[in-house]
Amino acid sequence: MNIISSFRLESKNLCVLFVLSLSLLFACAPERVQVNLIPQPVSIKQSKGYFKVDSVKAEKEGIESYIHCTIDSALKEIGNEGYLLSVTPERIELSATTSTGIYYGKKTLYQLLTSQGIPCIAIKDYPRFQYRGMHLDVSRHFFSKEEVLKLLDAMSYYKINTFHFHLTDNGGWRIQIDKYPKLTSMGSYRTEKDWLKWWDGDVREFVPENTPGAYGGYYTKEDIRDILQYAAERHINVIPEIEFPAHSDEVFVGYPELCCMGKPYTSGEFCIGNEKTFTFMEDVLSEIIELFPSKYIHVGGDEARKTAWKGCPKCQALMKRMNMKSLDDLQCYIIQKAETFLNSKGRTMIGWDEILKNDLDSSSIVMSYRGQRGAIVAANKGFRAVMTPGEVLYFDWYQAEPRTQPQAMYGFSPIKKMYSFNPVPINAITSAANEELVQSKPISSDTMIYIFPGNAHKIIGVQGSTWSEFIPDEEHLEYMIFPRLLAVAEVAWTSQENRDWQSFKCRVNTHISQLKVRGIRPFTLSDNVELTTRIISDNEEVEVTLDAEKVPVEIHYTTDGSEPCIHSAIYEQPFILKKETVVKAAIFKGIERQGRVLKKHVGLSEEIKNYYEYSD
Repeated sequence: MNIISSFRLESKNLCVLFVLSLSLLFACAPERVQVNLIPQPVSIKQSKGYFKVDSVKAEKEGIESYIHCTIDSALKEIGNEGYLLSVTPERIELSATTSTGIYYGKKTLYQLLTSQGIPCIAIKDYPRFQYRGMHLDVSRHFFSKEEVLKLLDAMSYYKINTFHFHLTDNGGWRIQIDKYPKLTSMGSYRTEKDWLKWWDGDVREFVPENTPGAYGGYYTKEDIRDILQYAAERHINVIPEIEFPAHSDEVFVGYPELCCMGKPYTSGEFCIGNEKTFTFMEDVLSEIIELFPSKYIHVGGDEARKTAWKGCPKCQALMKRMNMKSLDDLQCYIIQKAETFLNSKGRTMIGWDEILKNDLDSSSIVMSYRGQRGAIVAANKGFRAVMTPGEVLYFDWYQAEPRTQPQAMYGFSPIKKMYSFNPVPINAITSAANEELVQSKPISSDTMIYIFPGNAHKIIGVQGSTWSEFIPDEEHLEYMIFPRLLAVAEVAWTSQENRDWQSFKCRVNTHISQLKVRGIRPFTLSDNVELTTRIISDNEEVEVTLDAEKVPVEIHYTTDGSEPCIHSAIYEQPFILKKETVVKAAIFKGIERQGRVLKKHVGLSEEIKNYYEYSD
């Protein structure tokens, strides 16, 4: 495989990065050297001076030749992915227990690189979670092998170590399966690229491969091997997802006998009463297991409509024979079959949180997407879980005012909302704070469930997820993911006590320029102002805080009802109000206002929190 990615740091655009990385050091704190690393390490100790780097040599060879690397299994405190980094004027030393730790230490060094060299520093670092995930749906819209490789590069730079590869869904089957060639020859191309036009249109059809004007694609097994090799070199585990029993309309175009009606376009669910369904499932999973080294295999398990099962003689006969009480039992039946088969092959099943309806094997992993509840319940039952609540960590949701953005899935998840999520709610207060993010309204801690003492370790990680209904191409994909992926990276890597929004906001602003240099096209953050209040004394005074995603900026505000301008008060710190007031605020760059004017009525009896409500 001969692939050169536009995101590679080791040799491409290094001279430009020398210049740009100055901003990473100085942008947020001009009075002192400020290293703006993402994700934030466990500890940083800075010293005066730099290790000098020959820019010509670095451009040609990278900085590998300057680093003295040591693998020492005795460094147990930093675990399998941690590292110790020491930079002095004379030497760069990097120590870890594994090659993975060495790799992540080098990624940190590249973030530290400037035109002056590498600043003298001592860093101890290791991740909070073992699972730090990025999910990509390639069914609704297809992304080429090269586009996937570019994403893997970006993930590795921010120490994301898991790629959840959503390969099958209603929009098209995206992976070659030798035993069932019609999955790709008949189920991977469709009549229309635009998702809504196709999904909601009068003619929702798949067409044979090579049909002129058709939209779609799939990965050959050779493509998959290339992706897996590329990911492994970047210490990324690739978890394939093959959907059962729902989201499978594309399967029945070529193999209609596997759905209840025996005809394509009549159901999106497999016929659970048909033994051929289980032959198909085991055959497909066998080829997936042969191809993917991942210990974990995702089988979906979500959103079965179950309508066809109700009137299907085969499904009803199975229910009677197995003494099933409801249609949910049919879904549990196929999930249990998938779990048993995967376990027999030495693999572990992952599924969306509906699999909690099953009597699961203790090894199985629950992926909580319908809020945080699924992961909390799973952890308290003793199962491992991954947090990816859709209302908080979905990249296909709006990241700024919808009227200013391309069409996206309903809902609002700006970068601060993602960063504010705590993946391990070990008390009712933390759980309620998370639930306010999920439900976008005040939540009493009295009503909340949370993870019981001793079960926190069952939350093995965090994942940002991308569904591609409204993401038709690579440019749009990058715009939706970046820089929000950097927030997910820090939530997944950095301990809760080391996370701070104001610090992260400063650092992420400096990284946007670097993303652009590497060929990534990010959203450049919102131009709007956020207002929150805190009651100081009942019905007497409140403290008002203004915030913005961008730095450095000037926020001008008024409390007399007038429109803010460059002559209005400059916000520097929270201020006190002693009577009901209309506060107006806006961001200014020079004499030009950026974004809209915020207008909020501030009372004295009720606090204003940002619940990230969605509105057009």
